[in-house]
Amino acid sequence: MTESSQRPFYHQLSHTLLAIGIITLGIYLGQDILVPLALAVLLAVLLRPVEGWLMHRGIPKVLSISIAVLLAVLILAGITILLSMQISDFSDDVPKLKRNINDAYRDVRRWIRREYSVSYWQQDQYVKKAQTQTLESFQNAETLGVVTGPLGSLILLPIYVFLFLYYRSMLLHFMIVLFAEKYKAQVMEILGEIKSIIQSYMVGLLLETGVVALLNSIGLLLLNVQYAILLGIMAAILNLVPYIGGLVATALAVMITFINHPDGYTLAGVVGVFLAVQFIDNNFLVPLVIGSKVKINALVSIVGVLIGGALAGVSGMFLSIPAIAMMKVVFDRVDGMKPWGILLGDQTPEQANNKLFGLVSIKKKVAE
Repeated sequence: MTESSQRPFYHQLSHTLLAIGIITLGIYLGQDILVPLALAVLLAVLLRPVEGWLMHRGIPKVLSISIAVLLAVLILAGITILLSMQISDFSDDVPKLKRNINDAYRDVRRWIRREYSVSYWQQDQYVKKAQTQTLESFQNAETLGVVTGPLGSLILLPIYVFLFLYYRSMLLHFMIVLFAEKYKAQVMEILGEIKSIIQSYMVGLLLETGVVALLNSIGLLLLNVQYAILLGIMAAILNLVPYIGGLVATALAVMITFINHPDGYTLAGVVGVFLAVQFIDNNFLVPLVIGSKVKINALVSIVGVLIGGALAGVSGMFLSIPAIAMMKVVFDRVDGMKPWGILLGDQTPEQANNKLFGLVSIKKKVAE
């Protein structure tokens, strides 16, 4: 009987809640430092095979890491330039968008006045009150920090990735010697599994994003929607935020389509395209390229995305899924935390029993 099992339940629960509270507070207060570091870790693990391939070709380590990081920067820069070109074309139609929005706004005002007997003056007061509250929330925010924070993180991110790749052996050695000698094999297994999950998740995420962008663009081109490629790529990028990103992408696409196609049929077609792509993505792409490694149930995924967004914004939402996947790997291999691993997983008790029954049957056949 272990020492932890001899402790009262309330004693273990209080320690668990205290640890969760300290970690949550640390993430919230230190998000400006922790979020870029976490993103750099994901990118470093993703670029590790590229670095290894270059080193096997006889290229020195420092040069191999530099080439891998430069390649990633060039790819991101190319995507950014493509989007910038599309956005510059879209900016020419902003006045037309304003006219269409104003026409729709007047129609909505007339409908509200006719159906709910709310005068135009009362509607103007409601709108002014909402605008005042919105402006106050923006004024209370630290504008300079909002602008300079992401810019500084963007500059530091390649440096972080380079250093993580360069000091990879030292960091792994630190993680191993941090625990007692008897846990060395278990720690190595956990680190290997985490590395495999991150690489599979990141590669699968890139493939999924590319396919979603292609499907969105094809569907919008068939509808003859202007800026179809821009909308397709932006929707695929927003789709990186699980569950919530798809809704934001649909709303954004409808708003932009409203510029040149204010008729309801085209707007309904755009919504239909995004719903169809989301159905394909959720039921085929995600289980095929991501779900095979990241086995987390949908409830935990949604709650994790919301918690990540509350703690660290959009970056926290993106990082929530790999973070939960890594937590599950640790929980599944630590005796006192296995129930938490079951809570995060997607395997029901019936599936677990069937799997166990299948293993027992195989062992019996082998023994016979």
